[in-house]
Amino acid sequence: MNKTRCQWAQGDALMMTYHDTEWGVPLHNDDKLFEFIVLDSFQAGLSWKTILHKRKNFEKAFAGFNAQKIANFKEEKLQALLLDAGIIRNRLKIYGTVKNAKAFLAIQKEFGSFNSYIWQFTQHKSTVNAWKTMQEIPSKTKESDAMSKDLKKRGFTFVGSTICYAFMQAAGMVNDHLQDCHCYKKTSSLI
Repeated sequence: MNKTRCQWAQGDALMMTYHDTEWGVPLHNDDKLFEFIVLDSFQAGLSWKTILHKRKNFEKAFAGFNAQKIANFKEEKLQALLLDAGIIRNRLKIYGTVKNAKAFLAIQKEFGSFNSYIWQFTQHKSTVNAWKTMQEIPSKTKESDAMSKDLKKRGFTFVGSTICYAFMQAAGMVNDHLQDCHCYKKTSSLI
């Protein structure tokens, strides 16, 4: 049976699985939140499909998205990553991931968890939108602007407002499934 999905997820098996099982589902696990920060920061200027198809390579290259391990990456490891064809070999993004891991750990220490910190930007609840077309979905909001500004202040990089909004969508801080998408009601009921 064909399911109605958000337009961006159609035509690619990996994208459909991600859309159906992860995107828009409220996420409160620090390790997964960090994974999404890493992946979304690498997405800057690229398509999500490109990143998703390299996700397993990113996981291997970045120590299973373990922030503590990444924060301790040495120059030799970073140079090896620059040669890893399985990931996006962008020097600024690779070095930025180490910087982001350190900032992530500092936030965990200050707030007790990254989850407690990051969800404050939506008052610790998901925003359920009611979009009928992809054109209605914003690329950023005042909440993503605030998140971006604060993350940058805390030492993060590659966290512009558009990337922060993509992160909010992925982590279920906002439900941007279209109303006719089979996931709309399912994700809305998780909130």
